[in-house]
Amino acid sequence: MDEYKSIKGIRAWAEDDRPREKLLLKGKAALSDAELIAILIGSGSTSETAVDLSKRILQSLNNQLSELGKLSVKDLTKFKGIGEAKAISIIAALELGRRRKDSEPDKRVKITSSQSAFDVIYPHLGDLNYEEFWVIFLNRANEVIGKESVSRGGVSGTVVDPKVVFKSAVQFPASAIILAHNHPSGNLKPSQADHQITKKLKDAGNSLDIPVLDHLIIGERDYFSFVDEGVF
Repeated sequence: MDEYKSIKGIRAWAEDDRPREKLLLKGKAALSDAELIAILIGSGSTSETAVDLSKRILQSLNNQLSELGKLSVKDLTKFKGIGEAKAISIIAALELGRRRKDSEPDKRVKITSSQSAFDVIYPHLGDLNYEEFWVIFLNRANEVIGKESVSRGGVSGTVVDPKVVFKSAVQFPASAIILAHNHPSGNLKPSQADHQITKKLKDAGNSLDIPVLDHLIIGERDYFSFVDEGVF
């Protein structure tokens, strides 16, 4: 009876005031994105609830969680009601979700096309607002045995050291590699520097008998493959 009274009382509250209770009663899947974010930030402001604040943030991003993952602490604190601590909580939760997905046990993925390589590397590069250069390491069956970030740069570029790339390739050891980096601008066209580093790494790989099979430029939801476009 006491439990019934408690549930009845909770249901009488305003919807925006009880995302935690809703999770307890109905489970995590019943909550909207805004309600989940509201739990992270804990409270809103004097003019809006935590859920309303979360809705406002999501609406500014066309309700795309992928866009939320790109925001920095500085970006988030521009929203009235979001201080540094709340911004850090949001960013930490999104990163934890990304890492959980990446660490899920599964059988080795075999790379059979540029699309399958894109699917493997996109979770690491799709949401970044700065450039990173990654390498996918493959065994003789073209199965992924590892992935590694080898360089991090700014908005417009990153510098890659071939010695770092192939040191890791030898240590795995890899029989072949695939290169990948992102263009935060969304422009997938390779720059002259992209062509140069691709040639340099391809030549180095041939010398070491660790061939470079492709180089992908990653955008928000698409990619450019040097092999597919015939410029490899």
